[in-house]
Amino acid sequence: MNDTPFPLEPTAAEAQAAIREEFAFFGDWSERYQYLIDLGRKLPAFPDELRIEEHRLLGCQSMVWIVPSGDASRLDFAAASDSAIVSGLIFLALRVYSGRSAREIIDTDASYIADIGLARHLSPTRSNGLASLLAFIRETAQRALG
Repeated sequence: MNDTPFPLEPTAAEAQAAIREEFAFFGDWSERYQYLIDLGRKLPAFPDELRIEEHRLLGCQSMVWIVPSGDASRLDFAAASDSAIVSGLIFLALRVYSGRSAREIIDTDASYIADIGLARHLSPTRSNGLASLLAFIRETAQRALG
């Protein structure tokens, strides 16, 4: 599972800045949702044999699977969802956090969520799912640090 495109930017802060810039191009939320769906299509293929209960992310209404790999110096995350919009949310989270050190993950708040207006435009169940995804990534980084 080393066919990850992440990280796209050298740092998590630069990834968040790029996300803010990209979303600023869109005038309304229907365009932003379409962009999220398009991003979700860019997620690397996620093998069917990993779509098992052990890798299921709890707290999401949609089906989400996530598999971490690596160590404190570099953590990678492979993930997938059965929902197009959730797949886009996963892409954004992996863009910020996957391929980073555990320390950088823990030191990086997901400010892009509020900055691009996601927090105001997601349903409560999607917001809870995104919070679960971010919590899983942070907990994985915390465990890697010991």
